[in-house]
Amino acid sequence: MQDIEKSLQQFLICLDEKRFYDAHEALEDIWFPKRFEQNNETLLLKGFINASVSFELKKRGKYLSSLKVWNNYLKYRPLLYKIDSKHLNSYHYVARYIENLNSGFSKGSEK
Repeated sequence: MQDIEKSLQQFLICLDEKRFYDAHEALEDIWFPKRFEQNNETLLLKGFINASVSFELKKRGKYLSSLKVWNNYLKYRPLLYKIDSKHLNSYHYVARYIENLNSGFSKGSEK
């Protein structure tokens, strides 16, 4: 399994470069083996993946689908306050980055 910190860093790089599918893949590698664990940390990673999928859908002009997936991210976001992890600071940083990216991702800036 990949190191979580390295995967989070790769996720952020991909988001910054608007390579949203690749961002999804960066976290999929650490989430997928744990997907049945249903613990808050694993679900939070799933939420981050949902955020990147939402951005990819928005980039492709699929706004309604993007909104549905974004709402999945929002469902998992409160788990930031329910986990005890050595990666907690990184998770908070990623969540802020995602939300800042979303606030600047208007329909006019997608093309």
